[in-house]
Amino acid sequence: MIRFIPTPLLLFAMTEACAQASQSAPVAVPMTDLGGSLWQLLFGLAAVLALMIGSLWVLKKLVAKRGESAGLLRVVAGTAVGTRERVVIVEVGSTWLVLGVAPGRVSALAEVPRQSVAAQPVSPDSSSGAGFSDWLRKLTQGK
Repeated sequence: MIRFIPTPLLLFAMTEACAQASQSAPVAVPMTDLGGSLWQLLFGLAAVLALMIGSLWVLKKLVAKRGESAGLLRVVAGTAVGTRERVVIVEVGSTWLVLGVAPGRVSALAEVPRQSVAAQPVSPDSSSGAGFSDWLRKLTQGK
């Protein structure tokens, strides 16, 4: 069963109403109303910004801690070996677990004693200052 929807007729009526409204004389707005509207706009903007900052603060407090304060479990390193597969080294106490991570599956590949992490060499093509990833990490950790 096909239902008739008068969309073209509705669009024509709306355009006709807009045309008639634009032909009428414009209404003068007193300056006091304009000032009130400006204050209302600024107050609304401040309220939205305060709400955003407050929600970000709450979100930061709810996120699990990382690094030394995370407890016994810590991700030491990881690398992608496929489009959706990774090999990750996880530190549990004094042991490192080498894990294969795929969608819906985590497999233990090896278990090795804890080792010292060597400092990564700085590539000569990188800038002298901190990179974007370092800046973003500092910003998100609040340091």
